[in-house]
Amino acid sequence: MTFDLKTHLANQAGRVETALDTLLQEAVSDGEISRPQRLIAAMRHGALNGGKRLRPILVMETAKLFGRSDDGVVHAASALELIHCYSLVHDDLPAMDDDDLRRGQPTVHKAFDEAAAILAGDALLTLAFDVITEDDIHPDAELRLRLARELSRAAGIGGMAGGQMLDLESEHRERSETEIRHLQSMKTGALLRYACRAGAILGNAPEDDVARLTRFGEIIGLAFQLADDLLDVEASPEVMGKATGKDAEAGKATLVGLMGIEKTRAELQALLNEAHSLLEAYGDRAALLHSLADYVVNRDS
Repeated sequence: MTFDLKTHLANQAGRVETALDTLLQEAVSDGEISRPQRLIAAMRHGALNGGKRLRPILVMETAKLFGRSDDGVVHAASALELIHCYSLVHDDLPAMDDDDLRRGQPTVHKAFDEAAAILAGDALLTLAFDVITEDDIHPDAELRLRLARELSRAAGIGGMAGGQMLDLESEHRERSETEIRHLQSMKTGALLRYACRAGAILGNAPEDDVARLTRFGEIIGLAFQLADDLLDVEASPEVMGKATGKDAEAGKATLVGLMGIEKTRAELQALLNEAHSLLEAYGDRAALLHSLADYVVNRDS
């Protein structure tokens, strides 16, 4: 990444961080009774300890492509990040991926305990749907309902949660390339796909553009997973901020394990080429999205 891109991404991540910090305060919202201090602390540990904030940034940059960069977009992006953070808190639990580190810090169940981690994940997930229905997201209530429904489906049975189940079922058993691509499109791809769709929807984009950005999101989702699998094989725990080699240790089927490193790199390049091609229609307005695609493919952590 160029220095300018790094600075821009840090600024955008900072906007999300500020929004999350505001959402995760002890002060109650209308209709709430109280916010237990330990639960808020566990939620903050799971949501405010850094991270790339790629998903919310994709929402923000896609919306900007269609003329929106206001705080309502940041709130919509933060709702998606709350879902992502909940998924990480639960994925790290002993019954799931059993990780002790996340972003170089103790995972929530290590910093607190398993019960607190489960409840923190539950509360982050629930809060996301409170946020995505806020009035400032968009003046059209039907559009907010559309976003909430699509977020639910991207995160739930037919999306991320379903993909996680398929991933757990794949441990120590052979999976075909088709099966692996299917589960990864759900586990990782569904939220990244939603991020790009949501940004276009928030920007009142024509449905043809929503479809184009949806495909861009699908490419980003697959490329992100392929790059992540490569990093799990090649990167050090110090660089990643978490344990590596976990997929092989758990006997999980991955495309890297099936295709090999060189073929995986070739597919990543083909995906990157398609991503750039999709964005050509937007000219210089899509420069940041072009750079984000490059970053996803070439990142080192």
